[in-house]
Amino acid sequence: MNRNRLSSVDQADESLLKCLQRFQTLAQANTSKSNENGSKVTKLVTGRQKMYVLQSVRDGGNFWRTRQMSTNSKIEWTDTTWNPVRGCTKISAGCKHCYAETFAERFRGVPGNPFEYGFDLRLVPHKLPEPFQWTKPQMVFVNSMSDLFHEDVPDDYIVQVTQVMTTANWHIYQVLTKRADRLRDLLQTKLRFAANLEHIWWGTSVENKKSGVPRIKQLRDAKAKMNFLSIEPLLEDLGKLNLKGMQWVIVGGESGNGARPMQGEWVTSIREQCIYQNVPFFFKQWGGVRKARYGRELDGRTYDEYPTVNRQPIPPLAVRRDLEARLMLPRDSRSTVAAIA
Repeated sequence: MNRNRLSSVDQADESLLKCLQRFQTLAQANTSKSNENGSKVTKLVTGRQKMYVLQSVRDGGNFWRTRQMSTNSKIEWTDTTWNPVRGCTKISAGCKHCYAETFAERFRGVPGNPFEYGFDLRLVPHKLPEPFQWTKPQMVFVNSMSDLFHEDVPDDYIVQVTQVMTTANWHIYQVLTKRADRLRDLLQTKLRFAANLEHIWWGTSVENKKSGVPRIKQLRDAKAKMNFLSIEPLLEDLGKLNLKGMQWVIVGGESGNGARPMQGEWVTSIREQCIYQNVPFFFKQWGGVRKARYGRELDGRTYDEYPTVNRQPIPPLAVRRDLEARLMLPRDSRSTVAAIA
């Protein structure tokens, strides 16, 4: 298991130049090609400049493109977060050291703080219009500080959140839940209007065999167009996985105080299954109490693969305002509401 920190080219500007020259050559020779599911990523850093050069590894390795990574979120696989719900309750082993709870409880009782109520489940309706207000398309992690499909979040509110996502379709939304059974049920009923949209990715967490692996079938049974797995924190060897119907797999170890260790063999097993079943694989981190010490390299390289989707252009501000107004969303209120389904 390679736990070396990510290497940079701060000391090797010549290597950066050669890589960019190769990128330009290959891009010119392959302008008609499109990136397939798998992609290889080399991180290039010169001072404050960051560039990710992606090379497809499933079409002969002859198409490259660059992707500017986010500066708005510390979560490696997204650009920004959107939290129209705050707070949650624990339901399985993966919740034991919840980063969101640890963060939120620091501010319990602080008047005016977004987490004045700690990690109690709260609806935050004034957050609903935010995707219309951003000035560029984003990859959006929905409810990084909660679970949209928590049993106490009303169906009607989930529908309202989803209407925002369907309307502001120039963003990509990454919706992650441990309540895959409720996600399945709603995507087949009240959320059916959003099930086949390419820009909304529906995901579930998979931490172990007992609680996590059964969620994969529940997600698949939702019959959505875009499904993904967040296998984090990976707490044990998951064995053979059926990834049919999955468009993306993220793997990561637990981080922070009390972090439970992750074995390299567990990770490489999932990586090989992703390759065999042609599913993009994203390795987030080794984790640990000091996760920066171990970095993100797996067998000497990083894995930052994403599904390939068509992105919609962002409309002018006047159009965005009109679309938002049609949904009759709340504005300019900072109050939150205790969630009662």
